[in-house]
Amino acid sequence: MMDKLEKVEKIREKTGVSYDDARSALEACEYDVLDAIVYLEKLGKINGTKTASYSTNSEIASSDEFAKAQQTYNEDCQKKTFGQAVDKFFSWCGKIIKKSVETKFIVLHHNEQAAEIPVLALVLLMVIAFWVTIPLLIIGLFFDFKYHFRGVGKVTIDLNDMCDKAADACGSIKNDNKNNE
Repeated sequence: MMDKLEKVEKIREKTGVSYDDARSALEACEYDVLDAIVYLEKLGKINGTKTASYSTNSEIASSDEFAKAQQTYNEDCQKKTFGQAVDKFFSWCGKIIKKSVETKFIVLHHNEQAAEIPVLALVLLMVIAFWVTIPLLIIGLFFDFKYHFRGVGKVTIDLNDMCDKAADACGSIKNDNKNNE
């Protein structure tokens, strides 16, 4: 049985691709040399001048056997594709969770920081106890609390500006009610 380096060298010898491409293809195909070569062909990495050739001493397989082998190979590729999709989904979930922990929800009272919690905690509070969390946030606006987000990357909506506008609107409602009394 060949070790990983020998497999990389074999793929490089047969296809003419770089070491990194051969290694990446092997990793993507669970160190199956033939699958890795097919993978590289699909990616268009193999030059047209070099061709891989394989031969055996056994008799050439009949078309029925070839069709069965091709069907088995296609089923294996679909399994890998599903597994890769699952890996990609969990990777995406991990990035979202990491970002929600890194991004902070800041509570300010008279421009002094009163609290700071990860956005993940805020989302969980809204999901688990939204009937308490949302009213508290709204009531807080009437008691001169302001809310901001820190650590937010590029977003299409300026969340902090929206929070400031909500605080200003509550402040003007509060002032209108004081003036009417």
